[in-house]
Amino acid sequence: MSRSEDVYRPALAGRKIPILTLDSKWHRLFNQTKPDKRLKRLEEKLNELLKKQGKANTEIKEVKRLKKKLMQEILDNAEAAAGNDERAVRKADENKRLINECNEKIKEYEDELFELPREIDKVNTELMLATMDICYHRLKDNEKEIGEIAEWVSQIRTELKEKLIRKQEMEQMDQELYSYMHDIFGANVIDIFDMKYNNG
Repeated sequence: MSRSEDVYRPALAGRKIPILTLDSKWHRLFNQTKPDKRLKRLEEKLNELLKKQGKANTEIKEVKRLKKKLMQEILDNAEAAAGNDERAVRKADENKRLINECNEKIKEYEDELFELPREIDKVNTELMLATMDICYHRLKDNEKEIGEIAEWVSQIRTELKEKLIRKQEMEQMDQELYSYMHDIFGANVIDIFDMKYNNG
């Protein structure tokens, strides 16, 4: 982490940051430029955690659905199992074993889901800090280039004004020269001069 990121950390304190990789505005910030390796690494890490969270949520639902089905089978089979129907007793025992496995799985996924939001928030914050750092440096670079372009434009404007004034002065001088020569030599001589001058 760069020192400048430490400057941004207090600005994020207590703020609810959207999940950046799910935010289209965040993606648009980096569409035009080559991706930063550090940003790419954090983005991939965050996406992996989000996938893990999504998978855990889906798995819990699936395991709970299976557990509910197994419990229903035990209830449906209860009368036969109570009558010491050997097949029904074996089925009830197997379902109880599977329900215990389901409970263990649910506990594992719930533990995972308890930790994941904290991990997601941590990586998302790191990604935001890296984003702020990159944006700050781009703003600084852009500001410098904007200043250079503004200076260049100002210089060109001055040069353009000077050239326009010089052009007007030369056109006026040509007009005066032409008029003077016309007055002295007359139209016939000037026509001959124009022919030679224009065919130059």
